[in-house]
Amino acid sequence: MFKVSNLSKSFTLHHQEKTQINVLRGISFKVKKGECVALTGPSGAGKSTLMRMLYGNYLATNGSIKIDSLELVGAEPQQILDIRRHHIGYVSQFLQVLPRVSALRVVAEPLIAAGRTSNDAKARAAEILTQLRIPEALWTLSPLTFSGGEQQRVNIARGFSHHYPAMLLDEPTASLDPENRQTVLDLIYEAKTRDTAIIGIFHDQAARDAVCDSEIEINALQQQAVVS
Repeated sequence: MFKVSNLSKSFTLHHQEKTQINVLRGISFKVKKGECVALTGPSGAGKSTLMRMLYGNYLATNGSIKIDSLELVGAEPQQILDIRRHHIGYVSQFLQVLPRVSALRVVAEPLIAAGRTSNDAKARAAEILTQLRIPEALWTLSPLTFSGGEQQRVNIARGFSHHYPAMLLDEPTASLDPENRQTVLDLIYEAKTRDTAIIGIFHDQAARDAVCDSEIEINALQQQAVVS
C-alpha cells in the first residue's frame, strides 16, 4: 500500500545565503495492507517531515512515493487532492479547521468529499463522535472552542470517519485520558482488520507496542542508503 523508494528531502534557507539543509536522504521502505508501522528516531531525525511528504504537504527533492500504486511525487495538485479524498487519511497533532464550522460538519467533511450524501456523512460523524465521547451538546459548536483533549478527539474522529485504505497518524493518543486512549487503539485495530495500511509516530511506547507490527528507524534507513 505504501512504497517509498530512494526518497530525499532538503530545504533551502534563502535568507541565509541559500544554505542547504539535508533532512532525509535515500529513504526506502514498504508497508503492506493491514500493517501498522511506527516511525522512530530521535528528535530532529525527520519523522514529521517524512509524514508531511507522505501526505503531499512537502515536495520531495528526489525519489518516489506510491500510495495504493498512485505516484505522489510530481503529481499535480488536483491529483494529490484526489489521493487524499479517496486513499489516505491523516490525523495530525493539531486540529486545523475554519472558524464557525460545527464539530459535526468537520467530522463529516471527509465523507462528503469522498462522495457520501450529507445525511449519511452526518450519521457516521455522529456515530464516531459518540464513540469518542464528545457530548452531543457540543456537536453544533466550533471545535476551536473545545478543550485540547476534545479537539484531539474531534481530529481523530475526522481522520477515522472515512475508511481510507491508508492512514498517517501523528501522536494519535497524545492528550487523551486512558478511556479515550483505548478507544483510539480500538479504532486502529479495526482499521487494520479492514486491511488499512498505517504509518504512525507514537511516543507513547505502550500504544506503539499494542498496535504496531514493526518499526521504521529513520536514521538506520539513511545509514543503509549511504552504505549501499
